[in-house]
Amino acid sequence: MNEKGIVAVAKSVRSLSMDAIQKANSGHPGLPMGCAELAATLYGEILKHNPKNSKWVDRDRFVLSAGHGSMLLYSILHLSGYKVTMDDIKNFRQVGSKCPGHPEYGVTDGVENTSGPLGQGVAMSVGMAIAESMLASRFNTAKHTIVDHYTYSLVGEGCLQEGVASEACSLAGHLKLGKLIVFYDENKISIDGSTDITFTDDIAKRFEAYGWQILKGDMYNPAQIISLVEEAKKCTDKPSLIMLKSVIGKGAPNEGTADVHGAPLGVEGVKKAKETLGLPVDKDFYVVPEAYTYFEEKQPLWQKAEKDWEAEFAAWAKENPELKKQWDAFFADKPTGQGTKPTYAVGDKLATRDGSGKALNYMADTYGNLVGGSADLMGPNKTKLKNDDGIYTPENRKGRTIEFGIREFAMSAICAGIRLHGGLRPFCATFMVFSDYLRPSLRVAALMGVNTIYVLTHDSIYVGEDGPTHQPIETAAVLRAIPNVQFLRPGDAEETLVAWEMAMESKDHPVCLALTRQGIPVYAKADKEWQTTARQGAYVVAEGAATPDITVLATGSEVAMALDAAKMVSGKTVRVVSVLDRNLFERQPKEFKDKIIGGAKRVVTAEAGISMGWEGLATSREDIFSIDRFGESGPANKVAEYLGFTAAKLADLLNK
Repeated sequence: MNEKGIVAVAKSVRSLSMDAIQKANSGHPGLPMGCAELAATLYGEILKHNPKNSKWVDRDRFVLSAGHGSMLLYSILHLSGYKVTMDDIKNFRQVGSKCPGHPEYGVTDGVENTSGPLGQGVAMSVGMAIAESMLASRFNTAKHTIVDHYTYSLVGEGCLQEGVASEACSLAGHLKLGKLIVFYDENKISIDGSTDITFTDDIAKRFEAYGWQILKGDMYNPAQIISLVEEAKKCTDKPSLIMLKSVIGKGAPNEGTADVHGAPLGVEGVKKAKETLGLPVDKDFYVVPEAYTYFEEKQPLWQKAEKDWEAEFAAWAKENPELKKQWDAFFADKPTGQGTKPTYAVGDKLATRDGSGKALNYMADTYGNLVGGSADLMGPNKTKLKNDDGIYTPENRKGRTIEFGIREFAMSAICAGIRLHGGLRPFCATFMVFSDYLRPSLRVAALMGVNTIYVLTHDSIYVGEDGPTHQPIETAAVLRAIPNVQFLRPGDAEETLVAWEMAMESKDHPVCLALTRQGIPVYAKADKEWQTTARQGAYVVAEGAATPDITVLATGSEVAMALDAAKMVSGKTVRVVSVLDRNLFERQPKEFKDKIIGGAKRVVTAEAGISMGWEGLATSREDIFSIDRFGESGPANKVAEYLGFTAAKLADLLNK
């Protein structure tokens, strides 16, 4: 260990962090200044990585869960040789900067995930550790090890107070993820003051109860940190929490206080900090020369490590050509086989969740890298994989079905981590109403452009007896409102298969599939090219006439309702359109939308949810057939009758 080099790096991290934050007049200096030695030791002595190739498949991953401390990450990435320039550092928190306020995936070289919403980062790191173990079990052989890396994360008190961290860390302990190592910045300070005002958990006992190994040390003892990581690696059947006592804002005049957490030090504060740290007071963005030298001397070692891996990989590929084909398919999201595509006849009646179960198994047979599961709802969600490798457990890392337990938020964040790792395509499932529990993670997934698939069943009042707590009303509108989220609500089993195909085709966004509990009929489609047209958001199910009097835009189970209602209309021609993806349909050229609507003077919309969002499509507010109140408990059809949401009531509206 080059102690002098680590000291120089830590001092430089503090220098760059305080100056960048002061120049931006915005940011969080507390964590970067408090954890500088950890960053220096981790990137210099511990991580298996190559800054010249931040996408090396077998690199160790580092997740800064406490994303407000982003200058810690940007500083160390710059110093160690990633594509983060000094100009990038100087433009911290500016529009278009590669150093945004919180780390953003895809913006900054070397940043593994978007973090900032506390607790989500460590949950994503659990997903990365799961992915590593899945791929290792599938591709490593007796002679060659090509997947062998660790996942590290840095958390603070804020992360550990958020529920998603508890959910994810509980599951990580249960799954015995021995290659997950989490550092806890134990500074006992948050924005409002000492954490003792709200947070007096015994963290060691809490994580011990989760099934973690607990190690303790000093943030400012690099040799000890290295020793603790080595000890953590020896424990292969437990994730490790390394608790490091620290001083927030170390070196600043207000170190150890809440004042240094989330505000610049000020001109005088920066000056005094530099004096304390032995940095030149008259030089901004100063880097101790030995810091650059330290990392320059590491570069050949890092590049050799990757070249050695490449040689191992080449030998493995030569001896295992079929595995190599699978590997390439896994990382390119290409088929590894050919499943049997489900087919249906007009009149078949089944819930779209059942159609989804069939489509999912078809996709799983076709794409070997498709993995996932549900939040303790495998049966109701119809997500059981029939021809898989079993359940993912500590004893069976090849299992493609993950039992997440009742942990929707963690489930979503873990799936994002699996996808960020690379090589696997994750899906997760729950009741649609419980997407409220996972929505913060869905938002971050959308922000990152992660193409996770969400299977959301029990999509309306037709849940029935479970009542308003389980009947989504506003949920579709909420999910459609999130930028970069695709929300698909298929109208029958055939459309559900197309929806799954669209989901699998997505490259840069998460996809939500809204699926029925109740059986609905497979209907005839007037558009003979409907599978192509549907990919533009909507298609004509029943033409009615070349220029109909009324066009009904319906989604999900309401397509069948609209078809029934159309038969009850006299003296008017009615076209029925299935709107598989409303947002996508609205983005289409006017010519396409006009063709679908068919020149109808009156457009009525039908969806078992709130009216919000349909105003721009319906002819008038009165032509939105919706439910703008919570539901009721009772048999599904009785609830629909009570709420006036039936084909007969829709026909009454059409007959006006």
